[in-house]
Amino acid sequence: MNGNADLAPLDGAHTGAGGVAIHQTAAYAYSTAQEMAEVFAGRAPGHIYTRISNPTTYTLERRLAELEGGVGCLATSSGMAAIAALALGLLRSGDEIVSAAGIFGGTISLFRNILGRLGIQTTLVEAGDAAQFRRALTPATRLLFAETIGNPRMDVPDIPALAELARERRLPLVIDSTLTTPALVRPKELGADIVIHSTTKFINGHGTAIGGALIDAGTFDWAKGPFPELRALARNAGGMAFLAHLRMLAYRDLGGCPAPGNSFLMLQGLETLEARMQAHCENARKLAERLSGHPGVAWVNYPGLESSPFHGRVRKFFGGRAGGLLTIGLGEERRAFRFVNALRRARIAANLGETRTLVIHPASTIFHEYEAPDRARMGVPEDMVRVSVGIGDFEEILQDALQALAASDKEVP
Repeated sequence: MNGNADLAPLDGAHTGAGGVAIHQTAAYAYSTAQEMAEVFAGRAPGHIYTRISNPTTYTLERRLAELEGGVGCLATSSGMAAIAALALGLLRSGDEIVSAAGIFGGTISLFRNILGRLGIQTTLVEAGDAAQFRRALTPATRLLFAETIGNPRMDVPDIPALAELARERRLPLVIDSTLTTPALVRPKELGADIVIHSTTKFINGHGTAIGGALIDAGTFDWAKGPFPELRALARNAGGMAFLAHLRMLAYRDLGGCPAPGNSFLMLQGLETLEARMQAHCENARKLAERLSGHPGVAWVNYPGLESSPFHGRVRKFFGGRAGGLLTIGLGEERRAFRFVNALRRARIAANLGETRTLVIHPASTIFHEYEAPDRARMGVPEDMVRVSVGIGDFEEILQDALQALAASDKEVP
């Protein structure tokens, strides 16, 4: 599929069906060789192979682009695939990334273990301090990366300040908005150039599918950026140069496309996203407030708390809603384990953003490959428990946490 082609006419027949069709197909038939050649050359709209494009996935891409106010979207097989497509599509050996430190461990692993092998270096800095980003820049820096809310550090960057710095240096600002979704914020409106989502999380909302997305906000001039391939492509593809380039790389060459059925499940999640995010935020805020004063909890980290240093940014950037994720400290790892094991309703799982409440001990799981000093810098102490607060009855969520805290005080022989 050509990045400039308008595929809306192929999105589905006007059947009157209330739902989007799942186009569960590998390839697409054409009447003549000439017709297919026109599509391959980008002179006519059409789908060729689901590894490159699919009508169901294309519907998801259009809706995500609309929600984020972007010029287009590339849906991927996972959130990590979206970040990998971004990095491999833009960067070469010798290039550098400046990234917030308190972000998802899988992203840091990608930066260090995969990109590092390719000669692409990443400098980690404090997300909340734009001055550290500035000091970390070098002539080899090619992009800035941060999350709207760090997972699991729960810090909130000053996105407008990072955007100003990025514009000054003619670098793209990439913001991972997985924890906020467009229901809370559109990073483009704060100055972001590229928005990333792990659609597996709140967008899907039910733990039924893996997916990711990358949205081009349309604010970065690819004809003037530090990326030679895109400067040349922009002369022909204009504002769609970046997405056209990535579609050929991430889809055609790397095969990072989502399954059509998964795209359908993401579309279903979008239907209830606003209502679910409201419930996630409300329950998380109330749980954070109740646990903050509990004698069995050493600390609570939730940017929606008035005591959080990021509370002002939550009010300014996210309308006061700080998402559905929080972390708590239980004093020591053994007590954290006892707390997690004593929960009756919450599930122990590596995912987040589902309708049900999920918990995990990050230091021994997501961040287990890092040494203690690295984990400390990433904001992952041994006593931390991450809680993805569900949308069910708040009193049931609270009582489950309270009985687990009481049980965590009892030594298990």
